[in-house]
Amino acid sequence: MCKSLKSLRTRLLEISNLGHDGNLQSCFSSLEILYALYHGVMNWSSETAKSLERDYFILSKGQSSLALSAVLEEKGLFSKDELNTFCKFGSRFSMQLDRTKFSEGGIENSAGSLGHGFPMAVGLANALRIKGGKNRVYVLAGDGEMNEGTMWEACAFAGGHKLDNLTLIIDDNDSIGRMLDLSPLKAKLEAFGFSVFEADGHDVEQLKNVLNEYKNVVGKPQAVIAHTVRGYGSKTLMSDNSWFHRSPNDEELEMLKKEVEAFEKSDD
Repeated sequence: MCKSLKSLRTRLLEISNLGHDGNLQSCFSSLEILYALYHGVMNWSSETAKSLERDYFILSKGQSSLALSAVLEEKGLFSKDELNTFCKFGSRFSMQLDRTKFSEGGIENSAGSLGHGFPMAVGLANALRIKGGKNRVYVLAGDGEMNEGTMWEACAFAGGHKLDNLTLIIDDNDSIGRMLDLSPLKAKLEAFGFSVFEADGHDVEQLKNVLNEYKNVVGKPQAVIAHTVRGYGSKTLMSDNSWFHRSPNDEELEMLKKEVEAFEKSDD
């Protein structure tokens, strides 16, 4: 794992400790996906966060709001001091981000109820195409979120209207198998008219290569099934599901930071 990603994971632990909250397993699962998007895939920068020419990112998987916030801080959109107010009274930063609080841009949708972000992304992609825009729309969803009926209604619309400016990335950390097993997911998405690709969701270079290579797919929306591990980057978070929604105390923070620093890809 590269130094930047270890630093971001450590930062997530620190923010969660300060705010006494956080979906750390979900955030650690999706971090490489977010990093790849903002470091070499999307036409986006903190200076152009409100430009009409920017690419759009929709976070349908709202549990990863903290991870998105940390990546945007690293990109220079937010200050460290402000993000340190996460989940404190009066802060703009909460467990699920509210786009109305970010006039500078960067947060394109309000997160919360699962199954809402992807339909919004589909509507946005359709509107951009009607306007003749060259922008692309990227959306991150969780595999468990694919149990929502609104996701498949949106898939039907996107495939039926051939929205080739739309890329759905599914953080597939095997949550879906614990609820309603929708495998084979790839075949189902293909049946809805998507070009579907699979990738190691913790390999930034592979993710960037896949996402960039298939920008030029014509006549079909794209879906990338990114295979991930919940809590990836910390042996404790990977093995103990109590960390899905809790924050580390000061002692746990130091222990988890040491795990992140020592973690190597072979440990997964």
